[in-house]
Amino acid sequence: MKMPGKLFVILLLLSGPAIAEPTKAGTFVDLFNGKDLTGWVDVNTSPETWWVEDGLLKCKGLPIGVMRSEKQYENFILHVEWRHMEAGGNSGCFIWSEGTVPEGKRLPKGMEVQMLELEWPNINRKADGTPNDIAYVHGELFGANGLKTTPDNPRGSRSKSIENRCLGKGEWNYYDVVAVDGTVKLSVNGKFVNGVREASIKKGYICLESEGAEIHFRKIQIMELPPGVTSKEQTAPLVEE
Repeated sequence: MKMPGKLFVILLLLSGPAIAEPTKAGTFVDLFNGKDLTGWVDVNTSPETWWVEDGLLKCKGLPIGVMRSEKQYENFILHVEWRHMEAGGNSGCFIWSEGTVPEGKRLPKGMEVQMLELEWPNINRKADGTPNDIAYVHGELFGANGLKTTPDNPRGSRSKSIENRCLGKGEWNYYDVVAVDGTVKLSVNGKFVNGVREASIKKGYICLESEGAEIHFRKIQIMELPPGVTSKEQTAPLVEE
């Protein structure tokens, strides 16, 4: 016999709390306040590299280097909106990174989330004159300066996007980076198209990269997620202020 809907619900309630009470939803907080560089620390660029104008965080691209977040992050969702202002522009953000740069290097150890302008493969051609693969322009993921990962879509040790979704010079793009327990999934302009797993470092700083060309950022937000089991060896060294 079919049980009436209301009676079925009542019996479920009387049987006890079979379903746990849902946890409180996380909230996004701004990493960029739209006014100044509060919350960010220059690592190896210059006072003229980064500035805020008309509510935008702007980077002239020189010298090559990074600025980092004040604190480290482990598991999170990061939302970043960005646009290149030059054809073939190069930039990116780092997650789970060290807050210093190794001697002889210009970029830190960490996982890079690549931000390349669409003309980069044509301007920077292979030795035989053919363009580089356009796929890795659209949100390539890779470990830099010693961070190891297993790529979902291998291009050597790097992982390239399975669909081309970035927009070109002067147009806004947005990345959503889901980083949990050594696994990263990247959504480019509203669709997940890339990922890596088994990262050797699972907690560290977030860095924004200056790499030779002007780039603008606007909304930069993060939602922290519950921590996992992360050892000291899997954590970037803490920078003493």
